[in-house]
Amino acid sequence: MKPLYFIFTLLFSISLISSDAKHDYYVSVTNIEYSKEQQSIQIINQVFIDDFEKLIRERYDESITLTENEEQEVVELYMQRYLSQKLKIKINGTNYNFNYIGKEYKDDITYSYLEIENIKNISSISVTNQILFDILPEQQNIVRLKLLGKNKSFLLNPDNDECLLNFN
Repeated sequence: MKPLYFIFTLLFSISLISSDAKHDYYVSVTNIEYSKEQQSIQIINQVFIDDFEKLIRERYDESITLTENEEQEVVELYMQRYLSQKLKIKINGTNYNFNYIGKEYKDDITYSYLEIENIKNISSISVTNQILFDILPEQQNIVRLKLLGKNKSFLLNPDNDECLLNFN
């Protein structure tokens, strides 16, 4: 648990540095929570803006620049498409697609907001997170689950890209 805490702390420390500075670590954080009242899984994915921009340029369109000012509308489509390909969630053994709510930029991080609706009960959740593994072999993805009174964090990498949490 201490290595995950260290990486998470490191991620936040790096995010406080000016967006002009290059970062030395390639880490994303995906927070997944269950809202019993709304019967939904709520997901917030955090990726460095420059890494997401590099991905979109290599994969979809070399001319894209991620910025709040005058950003092309197609950027959200590219983000939604990529996240749906690289972030997979199984609940009780069944694959679910998430709804892409939107994104925002804070400091040098892209926050993507996702949701899976109509989840009445959870006995297990499996998350496969391959975000940025295709362009950054040193990428690591932290998955933080907060469900049904349990908090669990996982550190995923290209050789181990899936985590599972059972509630039975």
